[in-house]
Amino acid sequence: MKPHSLLDDVYGIAVGVLFVAAGIVLLQAAGLITGGVAGIALLSSYFSGMPVGLLFMLINVPFFLFGYLFMGPLFTVKSLAGSVAIMLLLKAVPHVLVIGHVHVAVAALAGGTFCGMGILALARHGAGVGGTGIVTLWLQKKYGINAGRTQVMIDAVILLVALALVAPQLVGWSALSAVAMSSMVMAWHRAGRYFGS
Repeated sequence: MKPHSLLDDVYGIAVGVLFVAAGIVLLQAAGLITGGVAGIALLSSYFSGMPVGLLFMLINVPFFLFGYLFMGPLFTVKSLAGSVAIMLLLKAVPHVLVIGHVHVAVAALAGGTFCGMGILALARHGAGVGGTGIVTLWLQKKYGINAGRTQVMIDAVILLVALALVAPQLVGWSALSAVAMSSMVMAWHRAGRYFGS
C-alpha cells in the first residue's frame, strides 16, 4: 500500500478541519450540542460564555497526552495541529460568516454529518480531533473495537449529562447530531476498507 504523501496529509487534515468547524458552527447556531469533545465544548460554552474554540483546546490537553503515549508523536503532532486550526477557524468564523437562521433538524443532521466527515478525513491521514476520538481510534487500532460504536456509548453519557442543563427537545435534536456524527465513522472507518489506512 502506498502511504499518503505530506501534501496528501496536509490537504486531508485541512479538509477535516473545515468540516469539523462547519459542523460546530451549524450546531452552535441552533443551540445544539453533539458528542465527543465538540459536544462538551459547546455545552460548556453555553454556560460559561467562553469561546467554544478555546474550550475545545483546553478540554483536549489530557487527551493529547494520552495520544502521545499510546498513539505516538506523529499522530499527536498532526492531531494537535488540526485542533489548533479548528480553534483558530472557530475564532475567525463570527467575522466572516453569520448564520441568521437554521432549522434545528438541518443543524442536527448537517452539523453532525459534517463533524463526522471531518473526523473521518483526519483519521484517514493519521490524526484525530483530540478528545474521546483519540481514545476510540486507539481502541480500534489496539483491540479492533469499532471506533464509531465506542463513540456512540461515550456520546450517550455526554447527552445524559446535558439533560440536566439543556431543554429536553434540544437534547433530542443533539442526540440526532451525535448519531449522524458517529454513523459516519462507524460506516466508513473500518480496517481494510480504505487502502491508505
